[in-house]
Amino acid sequence: MDIEKIKQIDNVDSATEYLFEQMPHSDALQKALEYSKSAHVEQFRKSGQPYVVHPILVAAIVSSITNDEAMAIAALLHDIVEDTHVNIDEIKDLFGDDVAHLVEGLTKIDSIRDAELIPSNSNEKLVASALSFRKMLLASIKDVRVLVVKLCDRFHNMLTLDALPAQKQNRIAEETLVVYSPIAHRLGISFLKNLLEDLSFSYLFKEEKRHIDSYLEMNYHAIEMKLDEFKQSINKVLVQNGFCEDDFEILSRVKHKYSIYLKMQRKGVGIDEVLDLLAVRILTDDAVNCYKILGLIHLHFQPLSSRFKDYIAVPKDNGYRTIHTTVFYNTAIFEVQIRTYDMHKTAELGVAAHWKYKSGANDSIKLDWLNNLGYQNESVEEFYDLIKNDLYSEDISVFSPTGEAFTLPRGAVVLDFAYAVHTHVGNHAKSALVNKTKTSLINELHNGDIVKIEVAESSITRCSWIDAVKTSKAKTNMKYKCNARIRDINSRSSVSIVATAMNLNHSRVEEWFEKNGCEKVATIATDIEHFREVIHKYITDINQNNRFKRFLSRHRFKIKRYPFGDLEVYNTSSLSDVVFDYCCHPKNGDEIMAFLEKGKAHVHHKMCSSASKKLENHEPMVFIRWQKLNTFNYNMIVSLHSGVGTLAEFLNYLAKLKIDITQIELGKNRSETTKYCEIGFESKEADINLLRGKIEQKIKVIHLIRTDDAYK
Repeated sequence: MDIEKIKQIDNVDSATEYLFEQMPHSDALQKALEYSKSAHVEQFRKSGQPYVVHPILVAAIVSSITNDEAMAIAALLHDIVEDTHVNIDEIKDLFGDDVAHLVEGLTKIDSIRDAELIPSNSNEKLVASALSFRKMLLASIKDVRVLVVKLCDRFHNMLTLDALPAQKQNRIAEETLVVYSPIAHRLGISFLKNLLEDLSFSYLFKEEKRHIDSYLEMNYHAIEMKLDEFKQSINKVLVQNGFCEDDFEILSRVKHKYSIYLKMQRKGVGIDEVLDLLAVRILTDDAVNCYKILGLIHLHFQPLSSRFKDYIAVPKDNGYRTIHTTVFYNTAIFEVQIRTYDMHKTAELGVAAHWKYKSGANDSIKLDWLNNLGYQNESVEEFYDLIKNDLYSEDISVFSPTGEAFTLPRGAVVLDFAYAVHTHVGNHAKSALVNKTKTSLINELHNGDIVKIEVAESSITRCSWIDAVKTSKAKTNMKYKCNARIRDINSRSSVSIVATAMNLNHSRVEEWFEKNGCEKVATIATDIEHFREVIHKYITDINQNNRFKRFLSRHRFKIKRYPFGDLEVYNTSSLSDVVFDYCCHPKNGDEIMAFLEKGKAHVHHKMCSSASKKLENHEPMVFIRWQKLNTFNYNMIVSLHSGVGTLAEFLNYLAKLKIDITQIELGKNRSETTKYCEIGFESKEADINLLRGKIEQKIKVIHLIRTDDAYK
């Protein structure tokens, strides 16, 4: 499809010629073309061109992505019933039931949209768009082809939006971004989704688009050089490792502009900080080669393990299959996608590949999931509540009380919003109102929520919430504050640990540290070798400077190791036990410290307020850390029969298997007889199949994966 050519076409002859370049000439198509020309003969668009140019070009766009004649004919006729005196029965008589069915679906969408869509100057425009969306889905769900034709219709409208007044442009662009682009995404038609987004972006965010355009133009040559150099490096690696140049193809691209903008908003960064701005795509013949190429990429370029996704092993619902990884190369970061040629067709065309490649990609496209697009709720609010989390799979939009919009990733919590507003707001956030209701700072946000943050005078450190937030801005700032606090706690702990080990007064050790300028005092509490070195240095220093020559015995102050289960304690005096105080009871892996009381080490979380008071009072402390035992992290979903005590019985069974539960969620997808329970846990069992077998002796396992396994 030649987009620039489509934009330039303004007459019937050129449009017709382009249509037959996309779809072979047939009597049925010619008949529909003549019928459309006749029906629209006296109609013109705002631009002044004959109206019929629009349906002809929509038919050409449909043809280029589907090769389906019935859909092309429906595109030619899609405005006839609404705009002329022709009725659907006449269409059925002339072109058959199949075409009439498609035209009826398209007509229903347009008529309901015109009647129901609230003007863009209304505060309810998003809900109104949801209503339009609902009606469109309900009208179209019987045949997904209606959706595809409608997307092509909207795409051509966006290409010709310049002819309309500014207010109309904004309304149509906003509707496209909120309603039509997510449908293209859901149907897997990625190239159309990207085009619709970028076209809408150019009308709705003109200043931001100018900024991105300016950056890309200024850095055009540098970007092209980086991409070319990286492509050549990949090519060299593959050829040197047994691939022929005919076995693969390397494509390169810069992320599309609206996507760049969303990344900047989501991460709170400038365009030069967008990590995956540059991307290459490697196409090959079969899936096995995809994994061979992945291995070579990871062996020769340093990967960012957290940004690895395997959609070949676990495809998306819409049939999308590709391996995604991100690597460093020459100080730049590149997104790398690896897929087969057939996967590429499906990725670009999504559901449309079902018709475009009837002999090939058809088999890999499962259409069952499309049934889930239908919603029967009569309430607009109920419907919108359903679709907002189904189709907005990547981002949500939430608002400040003044109406300022913030784009956040799906799953973001209130504290993410606070940091998106400003770092100061995030650091000082003490409470929040969501839709005027008081709520926790780690409650998940949803599309359309209005959020108000109450701030405290002093900064608040929340280390245990780092995993609850989703945005990098929130995580980075929270980690920075927590690391600073941990360093301070470690520094003060180190003094107490040395004082206890040497049986000295706290102030004396503090004075000695200051006098000797000991570097990295904080690491004494976490590095056993540094702890030993400091004790040795202290004894040496005292022995050299003691004028009465009363030497300290190194043997007397020898640091001994005391293992207790998952923990190991180091001290110069004997220990009888390790106990966990009731105030915080840290779990394996948490930051911990221990106070010495009557020969026992009392373990606390470093953030524990009780421990903080003990630290202030300079109570005796010992060096403690978790033993490095091999444990593996798992996520599991099981099916529980409804009944009193079934969960307790199952958890008791897991305890017998020495499974340490880290999180649990019950009640999703509940029915009368069963309920699903999702559990995160740690186990020393590395063999997932053996572990599954043990668990299934007691209960039905629906899903079990190792979360520390990169391929999952």
